[in-house]
Amino acid sequence: MNKLVSQREDFSAWYNNIVLRAGLADYAPVKGCMVIRPYGYGIWENIQSILDKMIKSVGVQNAYFPLFIPESFIHKEKEHLAGFSPELAVVTYGGGKELEEKLVVRPTSETIINAMFSKWIQSFRDLPLLINQWANIVRWEMRTRLFLRTTEFLWQEGHTAHSTHDEASEMTLTMLSIYRDFMQNSLSIPVICGKKTSSQRFAGALETYTLEAMMGDCKALQMGTSHDLGQNFSRAFDITYQTKENKLEYVWQTSWGVSTRLIGAVVMVHGDDDGLVLPPVIAPIQVVIIPIWRGDEKGKIMEAVISLKKRLRDTTGASGLPLRVYVDTREEFTPGFKFNDWEMKGVPLRIEIGPRDIENSTVTIARRDERTRTTVKNSQALDSVVKTLDEIQGNLYLRAKRFMEGNTYTVNDWNQFKQKTGFVLSHWCGSTECEANIQSETNMTIRCIPMDGEEENGSCILCGKPSNRRVVFAKAY
Repeated sequence: MNKLVSQREDFSAWYNNIVLRAGLADYAPVKGCMVIRPYGYGIWENIQSILDKMIKSVGVQNAYFPLFIPESFIHKEKEHLAGFSPELAVVTYGGGKELEEKLVVRPTSETIINAMFSKWIQSFRDLPLLINQWANIVRWEMRTRLFLRTTEFLWQEGHTAHSTHDEASEMTLTMLSIYRDFMQNSLSIPVICGKKTSSQRFAGALETYTLEAMMGDCKALQMGTSHDLGQNFSRAFDITYQTKENKLEYVWQTSWGVSTRLIGAVVMVHGDDDGLVLPPVIAPIQVVIIPIWRGDEKGKIMEAVISLKKRLRDTTGASGLPLRVYVDTREEFTPGFKFNDWEMKGVPLRIEIGPRDIENSTVTIARRDERTRTTVKNSQALDSVVKTLDEIQGNLYLRAKRFMEGNTYTVNDWNQFKQKTGFVLSHWCGSTECEANIQSETNMTIRCIPMDGEEENGSCILCGKPSNRRVVFAKAY
């Protein structure tokens, strides 16, 4: 098996190698699109399962809306149209005839969902209306990369309507908190939460909140967003409700979402030069058992392997779900090949059972994160596996947090600013002109205005004008 390109040698090539060789995805015949392979889709299914429960815990219900959106809907909200116009895919023919009205393949569903909200919402009794959908999205990207930016991708998008701005604002922040908890506890990825600048807000939003994570090359990745839409869409689509005082008012709205980009983040945050390193909570296979035998030893070893597999599958992990266990019985490959193969796939734990283990009533457990091997008594295997999986989940988070903190800098000098790679905390005057000039000169963008940042008087890193808060700058995907 050819060795991976190292992260330091070429991070981009390393990333592509892992996605392909670990069997996460492949390039589709349609340029810019990807095929998500079963192993990659297994990760997405686990992400979806966990996050779906978290979303529903705050009263949100799942629904599904059409892929095709009348072009006139897109034109109703001018800022929305301007924000997505270059990325739109448009259908002009259907059934062999030119369509009377062009159909846009959804880049996001605000417009068509709001058209339905205008039918469903009549009274204060219909509010709040909390809807989520798991769907595919099409945005005609010019430069694509598997999972991170593709023409078609999978995501979840939530859309809510409320009677007051306070309620809508609270929902926006509630979802931001849910995303943060999911990313840190399930993906083991630390994130910085904050507001986007006015130039980077979602098209048509009053405020956009973002979750930013640091990848292994010190670039930022926007992991998810939550938007306070105000009444922009409700006015465009005439979504009104009758108040308790019999007055007509426009609803206040939110939208929020994350996508299969999260899988790319997991690769870039936790992966190493030998392949994937998956957090146990989302790993399709949490434990792989590799039997090792020679000649007539197979029978006894497989008997022990099958017994252990059953005991592990009857055991629940920290998530409360049965452990996901796989036995590699391929006889055409050597144990060494199998070890490398499962390390490439990032399986958190590998258990080896050979003749000596049978003699001593032991198993050998190998951790993917630290590359360590320990031998434990067979009777202690279940407790050891559950405990170690939990340790791996926490260790990956702490390791990523240390990396982020070690590559985060507080900078006040422009020359130093230009030389830094990572998250740079610097003052900014609030001018969109300064923001654009900084990006032009350094290719760094303002990732967010941190929500936990304290007020601090200072001078803009570029123009020197007064500033009362630092923002996060970084090069980004």
